[in-house]
Amino acid sequence: MFETPQLAAASAWLRGIFAVARTLRALLERLGVLVSWLVLAMALLTAVVVVLRYFFQFGSIALQESVTYLHAAVFMLGAAYAAQRDQHVRVDIFYRHFARRTQLLVNVLGTLLLLLPVTALLFFYSFDYVAASWALAERSSDSGGLAFRYLLKSLLLLLPLLMWLHAVVLLVESGLEWFGYLQAPEQIGTEGAL
Repeated sequence: MFETPQLAAASAWLRGIFAVARTLRALLERLGVLVSWLVLAMALLTAVVVVLRYFFQFGSIALQESVTYLHAAVFMLGAAYAAQRDQHVRVDIFYRHFARRTQLLVNVLGTLLLLLPVTALLFFYSFDYVAASWALAERSSDSGGLAFRYLLKSLLLLLPLLMWLHAVVLLVESGLEWFGYLQAPEQIGTEGAL
């Protein structure tokens, strides 16, 4: 998003809201880049598991569970990053042909009517499940497995929290763009297209 001269001339309150959204966007961006490195770790760990198992006849449940934990972390911690970069799964039959203002409206309505309620339900229904896991200091049910399953289950709470941060960024940026305070990179030079 690019600031327009209108944002520079806007109230301190409006500029402050944009600064918060920009900070949250940067935080999610950094987290996404960090999480992307887990994919490499997961691939290398999988290779180690295969080599140990088939060449040295040595199996490790902890290593195999580590791959599962990493996969869960990539998905749960990377979802907000993917959504922020508009790389999430979307049925894009009509959306791409919409005018920019219609896309903004679809984004806002989708966030308010789908993203926030669904993630609120996920958080609400997961909270007791995760709390019980922490209370028991739940560990793997397999002998030789990892001793901190409660950390894995905690991702069920982190996913909605990160998606809420993304929702704040999307709502603020969409609102500011709607009212002409921001301009999407693809809109630079096409001011009349809105």
